[in-house]
Amino acid sequence: MPALTRRDFGKLAAASVPAIWLRDAPILTAWQARPNSKWAGVQVGMNVPYNFHVPGNLMDGDEVLRRCVQLGTSAVELRTQPVELFLGSPALTGQKKATPEELRAWRVAVPMAKVQDFKKKFNDGGVLIEIVKVDGIFNFKDDELDYVFTLAKTLGARAISTEISNPVSNTKRLGEFADKHNLMIGYHGHTETGPPQWEEAFGYARHNGANLDIGHFVAGFNTSPVPFLKERHDRITHIHVKDRKLGNRGGENVPFGQGDTPIKEVLQLIRDNKWNIQATIEFEYNPPPNPDGTPRRYTDAEAMAEMAKCMEYCKQCLLG
Repeated sequence: MPALTRRDFGKLAAASVPAIWLRDAPILTAWQARPNSKWAGVQVGMNVPYNFHVPGNLMDGDEVLRRCVQLGTSAVELRTQPVELFLGSPALTGQKKATPEELRAWRVAVPMAKVQDFKKKFNDGGVLIEIVKVDGIFNFKDDELDYVFTLAKTLGARAISTEISNPVSNTKRLGEFADKHNLMIGYHGHTETGPPQWEEAFGYARHNGANLDIGHFVAGFNTSPVPFLKERHDRITHIHVKDRKLGNRGGENVPFGQGDTPIKEVLQLIRDNKWNIQATIEFEYNPPPNPDGTPRRYTDAEAMAEMAKCMEYCKQCLLG
């Protein structure tokens, strides 16, 4: 079956851009349908607030939720920054920079009842927190690791994600905590990360897994990620969905349907096999340059419209 191009769904995408994002609105009004981005049994999600391109991923949880609802996104990979901001982290809310020891002491004393309050906001808005992304986790002390695994489970997540370590052997300690808490951890990598690194991590712990970025795989290895997905789907917590060209064709991030990444084949493979793998959209491509050739950034409104097109592209791949 040929890949879905942007021309194939352009009219549908234009019609599908949620008008609600054009104005301020409550997170979920009585007349508004709950968000739904699960199509043909495959949960499509967003990496947030990463996709909204805010410095340091510092965005209020209510704003993250509002944007997800406006896009119709019903599940996410959520960074810890909005959660810890809500919880009052001294590293994010204080006037002075917190020391690592001050931050550790704060984390291990966090009441999980307040974490449940954060989860309730998202549940009430119709958005599942399926994956919790943790930055800097390899620097955590043992009690901080217990904290973050408990945090993720309290939020309702079925996995933690983080960047893979170099050397990969450092995933052994993290995997021991994943086994202890019976929670998967998906290691993300870029163009240099592939099956050899993930296989090494798998060997250290039962709950060590892979966050397979299908675009980076194509750009880094000049081949399809489908064989690895078929072979190791049971260890893949979620995939990152982006469209990149093959590395020998430049490897650029491009709008969905314009690159070499087999998005449609991958999504339909997950659908047809009923694998519990979230397809998490990462919004990383840039707009065309200015008339003088200088680069530019999407405005917030343009970015939201582009993310809606990405969602629609995935929907048409799954329903087609």
